[in-house]
Formats: sequence, structure tokens, C-alpha cells
Amino acid sequence: MSLIKWTPFFPEFDDMDKTLESMLPAVRGNQFGFTPAVDMYEDKDNIVVETQLGGIDPEKVDISIENNVLTIKGESEKKSEVEEKNYYRKEIRRGSFYRSIPLPTKVDGDAASAVNEDGVLKITVPKASEVKPKTIKIISKKK
Repeated sequence: MSLIKWTPFFPEFDDMDKTLESMLPAVRGNQFGFTPAVDMYEDKDNIVVETQLGGIDPEKVDISIENNVLTIKGESEKKSEVEEKNYYRKEIRRGSFYRSIPLPTKVDGDAASAVNEDGVLKITVPKASEVKPKTIKIISKKK
């Protein structure tokens, strides 16, 4: 007996679904646009997040940290004098983008910094100093 993959819809519609997905912009949550890829790593004192945002004005990128979640959002605009073109391929993504990344440890968001160099946005967020448990000595009083 062979196993048959169960699909909730008719297999005849799979090709149609793939075609529609390729024609529509990516949807992330309720956001239209694209989601930039990121690299995240840590060193001794910092969490570092890098993403490629070539061709995007850094002034139009918003970065925030709230509850140890880093959020990067902005917009890429198409500026062209000729609007009608007969494209053979159109793969460059334009429009708004949004990325929300949970950070792996507690951070000091107030001391974060961001640098844009050659189209690569590098966000450095210092790790929060660990709160050491305080020991309390019990003093016994004699009556």
C-alpha cells in the first residue's frame, strides 16, 4: 500500500495557486512588499544584525527596539523617467518592507547604533549587563 499525500484542495488547483503567488507581491502579516534577509551574530558585548538595503535611502529606514525585538521598516521607491518598458524580467523588489526580529538575549536598546556602508545596514546593539542576584544575610538578634 502506498502513501498518498493529503491536500485540502484539489491537486488541479496547485498550478493555479503557484501562478497567483508569483503574480502577487509577498504578504507578511498585513504588510505588502518584501522582507529583507538578515544575518545576526554576537560577539562578547554586542548583538549585531546586518541586512542589505542597496538602493534604499537610509533616511527612509526606521529602526526600533522594544521588548528585545528589533524592527526594521522602510520603503524603496522607483525613480524613472521612462515609465513604460517591455520587461523580459522584473525581479528587483520595490515598495515597503518590514522585518521584526526577536533578539536572543536582553539588550540595551538605548545604546544601539546603526551604520550604512556600501548598501549594507549594520545594527549593533549592546547586550544588557546581567543582573546578579543579591544575597541578603540574615542577622539574628538575641533577646
